[in-house]
Amino acid sequence: MTADRPSDPAAAVATELERRGVDVPADWADAYTEAHVDAPAGAEVPLPAHVSRALASRGVECEHNAARRAVVSAFDPDVETSPGALEAVAAARERGPVAICSNCSVPELVGRTLVRSAFERDDFDAIVTSVGCGWRKPAPEIFELTADRLGVEPAALVHVGDDPATDGGVEDVGGTALVLEDRSLEDVPALLESVAERPLDRSESTPGSGPAEDA
Repeated sequence: MTADRPSDPAAAVATELERRGVDVPADWADAYTEAHVDAPAGAEVPLPAHVSRALASRGVECEHNAARRAVVSAFDPDVETSPGALEAVAAARERGPVAICSNCSVPELVGRTLVRSAFERDDFDAIVTSVGCGWRKPAPEIFELTADRLGVEPAALVHVGDDPATDGGVEDVGGTALVLEDRSLEDVPALLESVAERPLDRSESTPGSGPAEDA
């Protein structure tokens, strides 16, 4: 799935803040790009928290959850289901449970993207986001949580992604990374076949009994 994002996120958030009566500072573009939350390495900083702290750094206070509502509205995507995506997920489901494991700092964005795609919610056994769990790929915690939600050991994960720096983190918990740097989603069924010991009937699946795919 691909979801468009604002070409200028700071400006898009500023517009939504102003619609909610927030006095956006004149140097908002600078405030937005500055670090305001001292988070541990690998931790996710939810964008609404960042926006609230950025405003506070300029003496502006948000009320009534305005920062969260502004961020959610600013990132309201048009969605396109990538060629080969449906077939890739179908191939994964033949081998075990399937999850979405996504780096995303915007609340609700992954869910809204899924609803607007060609997928159904039931196509996935779990959805794990960095904004929901507090950790960003490649941190091991997000992969460990994904495995737990799927009912498998972390070493059973086969993670499909496009960024070796983040998606490759699954290998630190013993899983397998299928990084599509020079391949497309249309190649995923064959790639899964190459790493699977055998096709897995979902009725046979028990924790740790076979591979589980996440993306």
